[in-house]
Amino acid sequence: MTSTSPEEGTTGLELEERHSLRRVAGLSTELQDISEVEYRKLLLERVVLVGVWTTGTAKDAENSLTELKLLAETAGSEVLDALMQRRQKPDPATYIGSGKVEELRAVVSATGADTVICDGELAPSQLRNLEDRVKVKVVDRTALILDIFAQHAKSKEGQAQVELAQLQYQTQRLRGWGGNLSRQAGGQTSGGEGIGARGPGETKLETDRRHIQTKMVKLRKELKEMAVTRETKKAQRRKNEVPAVAIAGYTNAGKSSILNRLTDAGALVENALFATLDPTTRRTETSDGRVYTLSDTVGFVRHLPHQIVEAFRSTLEEVAESDLILHIVDGSHPDPLGQIVAVREVFAEIKATGIPEIIVINKSDIADPDVIAGVLTKEPHAVVVSAHTGEGFDELLSAIESDLPRPVAVIDVVLPYERGDLLNQIHTHGEIESIEHTGDGTHVVARVSEELASQVAAYA
Repeated sequence: MTSTSPEEGTTGLELEERHSLRRVAGLSTELQDISEVEYRKLLLERVVLVGVWTTGTAKDAENSLTELKLLAETAGSEVLDALMQRRQKPDPATYIGSGKVEELRAVVSATGADTVICDGELAPSQLRNLEDRVKVKVVDRTALILDIFAQHAKSKEGQAQVELAQLQYQTQRLRGWGGNLSRQAGGQTSGGEGIGARGPGETKLETDRRHIQTKMVKLRKELKEMAVTRETKKAQRRKNEVPAVAIAGYTNAGKSSILNRLTDAGALVENALFATLDPTTRRTETSDGRVYTLSDTVGFVRHLPHQIVEAFRSTLEEVAESDLILHIVDGSHPDPLGQIVAVREVFAEIKATGIPEIIVINKSDIADPDVIAGVLTKEPHAVVVSAHTGEGFDELLSAIESDLPRPVAVIDVVLPYERGDLLNQIHTHGEIESIEHTGDGTHVVARVSEELASQVAAYA
């Protein structure tokens, strides 16, 4: 299958548009009384990163903060500085402790940063306390990833999934910014209503929460309807017993590039985290004519927000219901084995751990040979490729053909020449062992699905 020029043009325009979508410098990000129904949209311009190192090695902590920097840059921000603190566990009040908060406040003041990004998911109280003390907007890793997803989702289903994830995250974090919205009013406040009277801020929060709950119900209904269409397509594939191969792996490992190499799919390729969110499925075939599908899926990352996994569950089911997983790994990354562990954690969450898996180590043209050798030692069922140069793809195709499920029923039939339709189905969905044209018809020995075997049983 080859991509057409209109597809290429669309992809090019999308890439150009994405590169032009950068935050406008100079906008004020002082805390304001804004509507929480708008998910507290981020104004990421000049940011300071903050991490808490609780477990693992110093290298692990450094890799996590480096990844946070890439996420921030993907969201369109400029990273000015980064702070790391060694603690047994994050501070329950401010995430980093009071002493580090003062140091952070000094760094923010000196650099002119307008946003602080924390490398973890903050509780609402931690978020509020940090903002009250540092005096600029504070966001956590979850909010940052949701913001990137909101920028990159293109399909109607993808946009609905992202919006649902944002709403799920935001429900527990409603508040009036800058102390402008009052909470429960007591005594003779609020016009002398007495103890327990509700101030205007409380009313606004309740209104926002009710609005969010209503919107979430609507989105879930829409996604359920979209899932019906997806399920219809999958049911047709299952009926024909077309094997499904899912391309999964860490974000920016090169999944779309590999899909393009294998099928000429024309999927968007960009050197950025979460460049593609909308799944792409293409039909292709093995060298011996067996048809199968290849599906590109959303990329994973360390500590992928639970809201994302829930909202994208229908998409991630492409992985859980596949017959074979191509687990793409960035061979040029400093910690590819850590990426493999993070991806398999998501596999476990979506119940995809028992599916046959081929580790595909990508970017061999720029990777350290010693790093690749280390991965191959830990993961012997692996193939080394370069989507950029095409190296290793013959070996990858052979591995796919070898690991694809084989039809279960063996047939030995003589098909009349007028039943070319059945012969075509055997070619398309089966595995022919021998074929001979005789005076009575076409003598075929093949492996096919049980359903197809029953259709040709009369000619055995």
